[in-house]
Formats: sequence, C-alpha cells, structure tokens
Amino acid sequence: MRGVVFDGEHARVVGDLEIRDPGPGEVLVAIAAAGLCHSDLSVLDGTIPFPVPVVLGHEGAGVVEAVGPGVGHIVPGDHVALSTLANCGACADCDRGRPTMCRKAIGRPGRPFRRGGEQLFQFAANSAFAERTIVRAVQAVRIPRDIPLSSAALLGCAVLTGVGAVLNRARTGRGESVVVIGAGGVGLNVLQGARIAGARTIVAVDLSPAKEELARRFGATEFLTSAADVRQALPTGADHVFECVGNTALIRQAVELLDRGGQAILLGMVPPTAEASFPPAAMFLDKSILGCRYGSSRPQHDIALYADLYRRGELLLDELITGVYPVEDFAKAAEDARQGRLARGVLTF
Repeated sequence: MRGVVFDGEHARVVGDLEIRDPGPGEVLVAIAAAGLCHSDLSVLDGTIPFPVPVVLGHEGAGVVEAVGPGVGHIVPGDHVALSTLANCGACADCDRGRPTMCRKAIGRPGRPFRRGGEQLFQFAANSAFAERTIVRAVQAVRIPRDIPLSSAALLGCAVLTGVGAVLNRARTGRGESVVVIGAGGVGLNVLQGARIAGARTIVAVDLSPAKEELARRFGATEFLTSAADVRQALPTGADHVFECVGNTALIRQAVELLDRGGQAILLGMVPPTAEASFPPAAMFLDKSILGCRYGSSRPQHDIALYADLYRRGELLLDELITGVYPVEDFAKAAEDARQGRLARGVLTF
C-alpha cells in the first residue's frame, strides 16, 4: 500500500505500508484524493511537533471499504469526506456541541499502520496520504456521489477551518466588514465564508498580487498587498480581522486594524514557543482576540451543510484546486506549496 511517511528527517513515498482491520466504531476508507495543507508541511519543518515515523495527510475523501462493529450511519460503498476530529461524543464539551474542545480528540495519536514490522503513527487522527486509512466513525461524513472526491477532500480541513471560523467562531453578521490576512487555502475559505455570511466589505491582504483574481472570485471586494493600507478601505477599522498566515507581526496588525467591538480571529499556525505582543490599551472599546480550532466545527453537521452549498453553487470547491498530483509526486507538490504556487494542491491515488 502506498503512502507518504515522515521519519523525522525526510518525507518519502513508500509502497509497503500495511493497515489493520477496523475495530469497534471504526471505518476503513480507500482514499481517492487528499489535499496538501500547510499543516502537513509544518510537521516537516518542526512547527508542529509530532512523533515519528508518521503517515502524513489530514484532508481526504474516499470510499468506505469496511466498517467495524457498532457503525451504523455509513456502509461500504458510501462516499465520505473525512474530518480530523476524533471526538468521543460523550464528554461535557461534545454534549454542549463543542466537539473541537473534546479532550479525547487532542494529543492521542494512534498507530494503525505497520511497515517492516514497525508501527507508524497516524497524523491528526487521519493520515489521508495513504491508499487506505482507518478513522473513527464520527470522522467519516457521507456525501452525495455527484461531488467529485478531489473537491470533497477539501471539505475536511480548509473549508471547515476557514468557513467555520466565519460562521461558527466569529459569527460574522450581514453588512459587517471583514479583513482576511493571507489568501492561501484557508484564507480563501474565510473570504467565501464572509461572502456567504453577507459581509458588506471584504478586504483580502496578501503579498502576492497574482492572488487578487482568485481572492475576488471567492468574495473579496478589495485586494491589498499590505495590511498597512487597510485603513484606506476601512477608515474606522474592521468588525472582524482573520490572521491566516501564522506571523506574530501580522497578529499585532490584526489587533490594530479592529474597529470598536471588533474581533481578531487567529487561524495561522505559529511555532509553539512564538509570542505575540500588542498594547493592552488597544483592547478597550470591547475589542477581542479569539483563538479558533478547526473552525469551531461540528463536522457531521457542517460538512453536510457545505456539501449542500457546493451543490447549489454557493460554496466554491473546484476553484480551490490549483494543482493535482499523483501521490508519487508528493515532493513536487510540497515544493509548489512552499513557494506559494498553490491555493490547494491535491494528491490522488
């Protein structure tokens, strides 16, 4: 079985992975396509510490091959999009509708893979860069068969994170103003989340002028190459500023760009030891800084909703894909992503 394995120094495509059978409450999925996210690259450069060896990938879609005992909502042959959220469904946070806060879904990587007699870790409870993977049943969301699996793969991370941050965490309202710093895969989904929410002014900020056309297609009403110019478009500041890069200087700028009562929502991944600073006086007048894990999503609900919006033409998925690669070309896909050539690259099996 093929897959992308990171040993702590190098990521390579191997052809001799093995995977166990699904146990109670688990699902075996044949992966058709998987999106390449900067979180995968962050494992490679150490920004996200993770035990090795590990099978990478966390944004995938495919076809159910087998289910374990106790699984009833999906059956073999179903098309599914996968989330990374292996929440328990029974704790106080899950019961309150906050599965992203489930403590059993964080920091407990399983090891369902073997290679040469050695067990390999599963990244983000998912490992979508493999021909087959095992996930908890709660992570597999059935989707209509008419949605291309290459597009459906993006529902499980970029869309859940970006659109979810707007609708679930910031609760952006109709007529409000939004600034999105960083027009990559997550940033584009924040832009279309703001558009779906009915925001009046949506400002995209990215260093690359080449991203303007796509940013406007996803919902931007203004495009700037510097956050320093935002006040020209929004003299009193923004209701919501989303930082999608993971840069401490930009986090400070996000705070500085807020209007009264505004919110800065932090989505970009920074190293665990990084520190951001801002003048506390900037937070008076009811301003807020919000963390956001995985778009504050409820994947079984949200993926189904976003799939429906896609079928109605309101949510863009196909347009996110700017490069498709066979899994054997992982190294090229990763380099293209590092160089900013992709909104989203997709690996296929």
